[in-house]
Amino acid sequence: MRSNYLFTSESVSEGHPDKVADQISDSIVDLFLSKDPEARIACETLTTTQLVVLAGEIRCKGVFENGQWADGAQAEIEAAVRETVKKIGYEQSGFHWETFRFENNLHAQSAHIAQGVDASGNKDEGAGDQGIMFGFACDETPDLMPATLDYSHKILAKMAADRHARTAPFLEPDAKSQVTLRFENGKPVAATAIVVSTQHAPGYDEGDKEAELHAYVKSVIADVLPADLLSDATEYHINPTGSFEIGGPDGDAGLTGRKIIVDTYGGAAPHGGGAFSGKDPTKVDRSAAYITRYLAKNIVAAGLAKRCTIQLAYAIGVSKPLSLYVDTHGTGTADDAAIETAIAKIEKLGGLTPRGIRMALGLNKPIYRATAAYGHFGRKPEGDLFPWEKTDLVDELKAALAA
Repeated sequence: MRSNYLFTSESVSEGHPDKVADQISDSIVDLFLSKDPEARIACETLTTTQLVVLAGEIRCKGVFENGQWADGAQAEIEAAVRETVKKIGYEQSGFHWETFRFENNLHAQSAHIAQGVDASGNKDEGAGDQGIMFGFACDETPDLMPATLDYSHKILAKMAADRHARTAPFLEPDAKSQVTLRFENGKPVAATAIVVSTQHAPGYDEGDKEAELHAYVKSVIADVLPADLLSDATEYHINPTGSFEIGGPDGDAGLTGRKIIVDTYGGAAPHGGGAFSGKDPTKVDRSAAYITRYLAKNIVAAGLAKRCTIQLAYAIGVSKPLSLYVDTHGTGTADDAAIETAIAKIEKLGGLTPRGIRMALGLNKPIYRATAAYGHFGRKPEGDLFPWEKTDLVDELKAALAA
């Protein structure tokens, strides 16, 4: 592993068109799980100028059974979608929460998929699809996340909070950020370049108003990044195209699942390719990615490594994982194979089956819309939210290694 290098990660705001789609899809997941904790959902969303389209497969007791919608169900879905867009803040002529056209093309889950996933007789519940999932943690930040991504997220989250509070009324919902850090001996020592592009009110692309916008963005960056990373040598690129008035779904179409690197580790770790949003937790694309983050974070929190990557693999309809792989990148205080063995000993993890993962983390709850902007990882666990960010497995890991 190189010790001296430049590395860059990006983030996008809640108003980015792909993130609008992710949040809508996860609002549907939450709606159905609030009705039926065993609901099956695979909801894709398309957003564009004054249009939102849902497509996908569902099964939900009391809402959608035998190919039929319950009375009022479709109206409730549309209300959830409009409320999600309203909370983001879109009230523009090209995309307005109250007036966009809405299409619901959700239909019944395939019976052939259901027969492989559902538990029956002596058969445990199987994985909702095949695939590989990765989790990662490192000691670059207190959240045990890659620093470049952590700061990229937090810049945009702070700007969104200011926009919602009306302390920065010139901001509009769509925005992107990008942070480049120089690393020496594997640690971030300087921010060499920071890019922020934000949608803005008319007139904030020239003169005193542009200067006000630039000064505001620099103040946010100074609040988020540690002071010792910033210097006169840091390059700032704020709205480098000059004007960004047309944004969100009106400026570019959005689709669920197109920001998987933003959602995970900013390119600092491998990705298995599966998106998270719009999927219920029987889909291991989502649940196994959460448990691998949980394991990797607890390994680093336990002092067993400074960096840790974990991979799990599954086959559709099969409950047990096909493989478990741990890599501490030469930073481990215990052998990687020994850590793998220790993980297998922990009963709480339920053998890392889909059901075991859901039980261990309490995933059959409407907790997903909160994940759909500013990253699924590196967040503060609160109540039922972000249980995979807890570090409550540290003692069990140490005990299993010592056994």
